Amino acid sequence: MEDIKKELQNILGIDGCLFQEPMAKHTTFQTGGNADLFLMPKNIQALQQTIAYLQKQNIFYEIVGNGSNLLVGDGGIRGAVIQLYRNMQDIVVCDDILTIQCGALLSMIAAKAADAGLTGMEFASGIPGTFGGAVVMNAGAYGGECKDILVSVDVLTKDLEVLTLTPQELDLGYRHSNVIEQGYIVLGGKIKLQKGNTEEIAAKMTELAKQRREKQPLQYPSAGSTFKRPEGHFAGKLISDAGLKGKQIGGAAVSEKHAGFIVNVGQATTKDILDLMALCQKEVLEKFGVVLEPEVKFLGEQIITIM
Repeated sequence: MEDIKKELQNILGIDGCLFQEPMAKHTTFQTGGNADLFLMPKNIQALQQTIAYLQKQNIFYEIVGNGSNLLVGDGGIRGAVIQLYRNMQDIVVCDDILTIQCGALLSMIAAKAADAGLTGMEFASGIPGTFGGAVVMNAGAYGGECKDILVSVDVLTKDLEVLTLTPQELDLGYRHSNVIEQGYIVLGGKIKLQKGNTEEIAAKMTELAKQRREKQPLQYPSAGSTFKRPEGHFAGKLISDAGLKGKQIGGAAVSEKHAGFIVNVGQATTKDILDLMALCQKEVLEKFGVVLEPEVKFLGEQIITIM
C-alpha cells in the first residue's frame, strides 16, 4: 500500500491524495463510510495518468463530482474515488458560447451566464450538481434540460482517449445519457445560450429560487429528487398518496414538504435511506402498480446487521 500511495502522490501531489477518507464529507446526503483512496486530479493529463496506474494495479475506481446525487454505503468504498470537482471548475464565456470544465457547479455556470446577459441556463441555477454530472443524467428542472443547450461534450474513453461528441451521440433522454453505458468520463463541454435582458434573467432566477425554497426541504441534507418521474405520474404524489409523507426510519425521513425527497433529519445512515427508499417502492407498487426507479446512484459496501 505504501508503494501505491507514493506513486499516486507523485502523479497528483500530496494534497491530491487522501487515504481512508470519510465519504460523508463528500456527499450532499452526508452519509457513507470511508474510501480507501480519494484522489483529486488537477487536469486531464493527471486524470489519464491516475486511471492508467489504477488499471495497471487492478485497483477498482469510481468517478464522482460533488456527490449531490450519490449514496455511499456505510461500509465505504474498497478502492479509489476520483473526484472531478474542486480542481476542474473553469468556465469561459465567448459571445453566446460557454466552455465549461466538468467540475463546475451548475449554480456557478448559471451565475456566469446571467452576468454575461445570456439566457437559457436559469433552470439549472438551483440544481446542486456539477456540469459533468448534469451531462451524465441529462439534468433538468422547470421545463429545461441539459440537452436543450448542449453543443458538444468532451469525454475520456475506456482507452483513455479524448473524444468530442455531439448531444445526439450521447443519446440524451429523460435523466439518461449513454455515458455510463459506454464507459465514458465527462471532461467538459460547450453550451450555447441566447442574448437576453440581464434584469429579466436575474428576476427569473430569483423566482425559481423562491419556488425551490417554498416547495423543497432545502434545510435538510438530501440528494434532491430521490426517484425518477414515472411516466404519467409524479413520484412525490404517489409516495404521499401511499401515506408515507413524514415516514421515518432511523435518521432518514420522507419530507413533509415534498414527498419526492428523502432527507437526513439527523445522523441517518445510508442503510436508513435505502430501507426507506425500499419501503416507498414497495408501498407505491402495491397500492398503485407503479415502479419507482431511483434517481440517486449507490456506490460502495453496505454494513449488514445480523439480527
